[in-house]
Amino acid sequence: MIRPMFIKRLCFAVLTLTLLTTSGCGFKLQRSYSIPDALKTLNLSSQDEYSELTRLVRERLRLNSINVVENQTDIPTLRLIADSLDRTTLSLYPTGNVAEYELNYLVSFAVQVPNRESQRFDVDIHRDYLDDPRTALAKSREMELLVKEMRIQAADQIIQILASIETN
Repeated sequence: MIRPMFIKRLCFAVLTLTLLTTSGCGFKLQRSYSIPDALKTLNLSSQDEYSELTRLVRERLRLNSINVVENQTDIPTLRLIADSLDRTTLSLYPTGNVAEYELNYLVSFAVQVPNRESQRFDVDIHRDYLDDPRTALAKSREMELLVKEMRIQAADQIIQILASIETN
């Protein structure tokens, strides 16, 4: 018969080994990005300074310890160029009503590091959306939540791309 103390020690050993293995391989928690020092302070410009995307990107920059300043020319600039939401029909009901849509959220942005050429990037996010005309109110709320989730994911991907930019 296996003793309970042996099982506890075995579980502790497995847990310790797992933690040591994941920390030794460079594992980082999600959304923990290593932003280059040259991008630790930057300008953030947007067509609409009060848009939801701009607010989310500003929040993500703050969470990643990036200092956002206004109107300085000698520091890098993150410029949110455009964002768009498109809806494409994927399938129809036998009656001809739309059964399923694909939502496409596209964000274009550029990063300008002083004395270097501007780099332009696109973030493209897709989601499928089932549309049942009998539950129109619930579906409009679901679509709002999907669009919000897509904006959050786009803001996260912008920070991820910032972390991958070479500034040397």
